[in-house]
Amino acid sequence: MTDAPDLRHHGDREVGPGLVDLAVNVRVPVPPRWLLDRIAATLPGLAAYPDAADATAAVARLHGRPVDEVLLTSGAAEAFVLLARALRPRRAVVVHPQFTEPEAALAAAGHEVARVLLTAADGFRLDPALVPGDSDLVVIGNPTNPTGVLHPAAELAALARPGRTLVVDEAFMDAVPGQPESLSSAELPGLVVLRSLTKTWGLAGLRIGYAVGDPAVLAELREAQPLWSVSSPALAAAIACSEPFAQAEAERLAVVAEADRRYLERRLLEIPGFALPARRNTRAPFVLLHVEGADKLRLRLRERGFAVRRADTFPGLGPDWLRIAVRERAVTDALCAAVRQFGG
Repeated sequence: MTDAPDLRHHGDREVGPGLVDLAVNVRVPVPPRWLLDRIAATLPGLAAYPDAADATAAVARLHGRPVDEVLLTSGAAEAFVLLARALRPRRAVVVHPQFTEPEAALAAAGHEVARVLLTAADGFRLDPALVPGDSDLVVIGNPTNPTGVLHPAAELAALARPGRTLVVDEAFMDAVPGQPESLSSAELPGLVVLRSLTKTWGLAGLRIGYAVGDPAVLAELREAQPLWSVSSPALAAAIACSEPFAQAEAERLAVVAEADRRYLERRLLEIPGFALPARRNTRAPFVLLHVEGADKLRLRLRERGFAVRRADTFPGLGPDWLRIAVRERAVTDALCAAVRQFGG
């Protein structure tokens, strides 16, 4: 299909020199100094192969799990590739709109993928009845990228059952104060929860994430994973970010991000024609904007120095949608002023 969405398009393709980055959901431009120091301390030992034991144990303690229920990965995106390589689903279902890498990885591995499309009319909330009962692999984000919707944990848990792998992408969960709907410590058959250190800590270039959940499924992923997949610096970051000090700092950042998101929502809704259909259910550090001619607005904003994320590459959306990352209030004010300058 020539009009099929480009599942390999991501926000980093929107940014460029001189642009204010509202397209990528990494929340800090530079990792904090204490984290950089922990990472840098590993550099003299790079001659040795990485050993993931200590980092695995640290993540296991964080989520109250035994170590066989944890798998460190080279970014959460690697986990999608491992799932696609290791599993042989008869009926794979991806709930959209959401991060497109799970479907892209499954398709690249030769799997057919069915889509469950959530709608703006329902605020992009999940209706569990839409998930086919015979699906043996279900993938959903929580909170979901790009809608920002935080689904109730009980509704997601109800999708778990023997014979089904339930993958919940929680890459943005640590941006939700208190993480109230997380399944990262739940014991459910076939459950795999994916987490990322990229967003909160500014580590997109380091590539560190992890999976927690059903040990039988993780054992299959482990068999499919290349040896020494996660580098020593990345493992050091996983240990550091699992410590109580870092968890407290992440919570503080989440509270700030939530307040900044609410401010962004209020300012956007002051602009005629702008709508935020998912607002009632949103808890993520980004917003999904609907406005007629959003594709043209995106290009005009680039001319004014702002990069925002096109959303027509997400199944279920189209050219009238944009995703905007939450930033400090001064940036929000400048963005809204730019829109008003050309009558948005």
